[in-house]
Amino acid sequence: MKNEIIGILQQNARISNTAMGEMLGISPEEAAAEIRKLEEAGVIRGYSVILNDEKFDSSTVYATIQLKVTPQRDCGFDDIAKTIMMYDEVESVSLMSSGAYDLSVEVKGRTLKDVAFFVSERLATIDGVLSTSTHFLLKKYKEKGIFIDDDDTDERGLG
Repeated sequence: MKNEIIGILQQNARISNTAMGEMLGISPEEAAAEIRKLEEAGVIRGYSVILNDEKFDSSTVYATIQLKVTPQRDCGFDDIAKTIMMYDEVESVSLMSSGAYDLSVEVKGRTLKDVAFFVSERLATIDGVLSTSTHFLLKKYKEKGIFIDDDDTDERGLG
């Protein structure tokens, strides 16, 4: 049942306990209790909103920064990742399996200059960071399974 609940919440975190219960064949109280168990166990860490930034705030700039780092003795990449996570600009930090880079960092800022400053003055200066590569996000089409720009389009690609 855990997987079903998580799948439903990933599609609609605002679903009512009644609707969740109906989908799973349990009572609303049982649905609420199952969700509470997942939250208390730390499986569910939070809920978020997926925005269409072009309609909400087109001035926000997003970037993915790839970092090549030197792992630290006895903790690997964890200490550097924890340092990076503490910055307000950082949306997410992930350890990668690619040999090209080690950490992927998603950041947001008000302007391109703000993001560039953050990378050059904060990230690049952390002990153990060997190099950075910044990729600015131009447009989001889909996030967490949700289509961002849901305008009706001609399937033939004509508009």
